Amino acid sequence: QKPYEEKYRPAYHFTPAKNWINDPNGLIYYAGEYHMFYQYNPFGDVSGHMHWGHAISKDLLHWQELPVAIKEEGDVSIFSGSAVVDPKNTSGFATKKGQVPMVAIYTGHIEKVNQSQHLAYSLDKGRTWKKYAGNPVLDLGLTDFRDPKVFWYAPENKWVMAVVLALEKKIQFYSSKNLKTWTHMSDFGPTGDTTGIWECPDLFQVPVAGSPGKSKWVLMHSPAPYMQYFVGEFDCKTFVNENPPGQIFRPDYGPDYYAAIMFNNLPSSMLPVSIGWVNNWTYARDIPVTPWRGAMSLPRESELRKIDNEWILYQRPVKAVDLLMYDEKSWYNVSTLEKWSVPETTTNAYVTEIKIDRKAQSYITVDIAGGALLINYDGAGAKINIKRGGNNAFKNPAFEEHSSYSATVKDKGPELNIKVYVDQSIAEVFVNNGEIAMTAQIFPLQENLPPAVYSNRKDGVIQSIKFWKMRSVWTKVKRAPSSK
Repeated sequence: QKPYEEKYRPAYHFTPAKNWINDPNGLIYYAGEYHMFYQYNPFGDVSGHMHWGHAISKDLLHWQELPVAIKEEGDVSIFSGSAVVDPKNTSGFATKKGQVPMVAIYTGHIEKVNQSQHLAYSLDKGRTWKKYAGNPVLDLGLTDFRDPKVFWYAPENKWVMAVVLALEKKIQFYSSKNLKTWTHMSDFGPTGDTTGIWECPDLFQVPVAGSPGKSKWVLMHSPAPYMQYFVGEFDCKTFVNENPPGQIFRPDYGPDYYAAIMFNNLPSSMLPVSIGWVNNWTYARDIPVTPWRGAMSLPRESELRKIDNEWILYQRPVKAVDLLMYDEKSWYNVSTLEKWSVPETTTNAYVTEIKIDRKAQSYITVDIAGGALLINYDGAGAKINIKRGGNNAFKNPAFEEHSSYSATVKDKGPELNIKVYVDQSIAEVFVNNGEIAMTAQIFPLQENLPPAVYSNRKDGVIQSIKFWKMRSVWTKVKRAPSSK
């Protein structure tokens, strides 16, 4: 098969040409380019020999893979972390006028011996990297101390790091003036979801929708194999959660979304943008794909809304994704008790959106790929449920065990929309314009089956169904006119 046309290869989600990837690392925008680094094994398609892979993009969709950025050397693997632009040269890495350092802060991992925080830097816009001779810059002598996320806190002219004590299920905050010497400020946790080890923390500000100039701080991380977030305030020392204690809020309620972090250094006109790893550690090494293994989510922009005294992180694909949509078809006031399928469809890369009248408290099912994924809306309980079904080629006990998930719709508006981005082996579901996100991998036995919808009523409770084909990001894109 031709490269990027292999079975189950996503058409518009990032995958490497070959080999294993997991966590996105060092997401950063600089000089007109989005940089995505990621955990990468250049020697095979299973986890191991972690390096930082590297890809760049002008639009967050069309990615160009570059050579490995930061290499494993000796017994020190390159685990997850972040990247910053240092225009004030606080690090001292720039030695000539006009140089602006890009600095990576990552975990140096020595198996069963130590995890500590290291630096590497680039003076040529991320093309080549050199490790700091004084590494490590933060070492507690622990085996599970990892995943530093660093950002510049302008009010106090200093850098802030969020990093996890994975087994203790705590997030620690440190500060630094130069990225090299770090001072401990406070700890957060354990709280919320404490069932798995804690990984990949991120602390960032998110605008409040409908309140210009207002924002809140979001603390997000990955209690394996899922994610959770907290919303509150940060005074550059301590984070205080303002959501109800004891409740778990997830950026994604599906099985296959992990280790997401936000881009650093985005233009001020943009909403915060994150990318996550589309996989689940319980079966990640066994998914039936080749010569690559692992994918990244669509880039998601975020904002906050308060519903019933709870801060909800709304997420939706960035607007650039719309440029891939073409050949729009629409149907209105669809009345059905039988399964209704989108006609004349032979593609596994598409978007479908269903708008529902909630007043009827109906039960709606959206069938993706012949039952490979069923999305149910239970109007009586205001629940969204997803379940992987029989039309999956991946017969793995862990995959089947992690196949049924649900979330409660908080917004009580009269309408509800379900928008599904289907891409060969990935389905990203967004409810109510981003109130709920649910991501699941699927591996259909029978391919190119159209999406279908059915309900327990025939009185037009389905207000509309829309469908778009999606272009591959591995070919040149031109926006096509829509058709009704």
